[in-house]
Amino acid sequence: MNITVIFFVGMVIALVGVIPPGLLNMTAAKISLKEGHVRGIMFSIGVCVVVFLQTYIAAMFARYLSNHPDVVEILQRVAFVIFVLITVYYLLIAKATSKTEVEPESRSKHSRFFHGMFLSAINVFPIPYQAYMATTLASFGYLEFNNTMIVTYVSGAVTGTFVMLYMYIFFFDKIKNKNLTSQKNMNYIIGTITGVIAIVTLVNILAEL
Repeated sequence: MNITVIFFVGMVIALVGVIPPGLLNMTAAKISLKEGHVRGIMFSIGVCVVVFLQTYIAAMFARYLSNHPDVVEILQRVAFVIFVLITVYYLLIAKATSKTEVEPESRSKHSRFFHGMFLSAINVFPIPYQAYMATTLASFGYLEFNNTMIVTYVSGAVTGTFVMLYMYIFFFDKIKNKNLTSQKNMNYIIGTITGVIAIVTLVNILAEL
């Protein structure tokens, strides 16, 4: 597949992964609101540095899995069950819960950069998420695990992450009181996303039978 397409595929996959409100995007928005856009962007850059490393590790893991199809088959079935359970939880079980506001403390741009790196490092979700998505793309023949493709995909993922953080930074103040950002609606969004992933996983499993 053309590297430009792979770049945008990686970008979209990362965008989807960062859409639901979480520690990273909500922290970026809060920093921007309280300390200015520059510090919010510095925080986001710190996040993206670690995301680059995490996505690269995920791609390497996906390359290993692509060479061991027996392991992939097992992981696909496990992933399908997990995504179904997550979907059921967010669509049918999860209730709106209030979250304690965490006030940003540090003020310098450099501290915000390292703050972003630290929070991104303890958020390990991108590794299994990206490894699974890269493996799925490879199974459909859309992604080849050569150095050019991997770097292109990783760069797209980093760009997608930064774009979504940027959107939270500059638009959160305008939409924070809207219905869209209510916990109930965000649960539906997350459940829908994982539901789509579960369907894609099921189709992939059935295609290999």
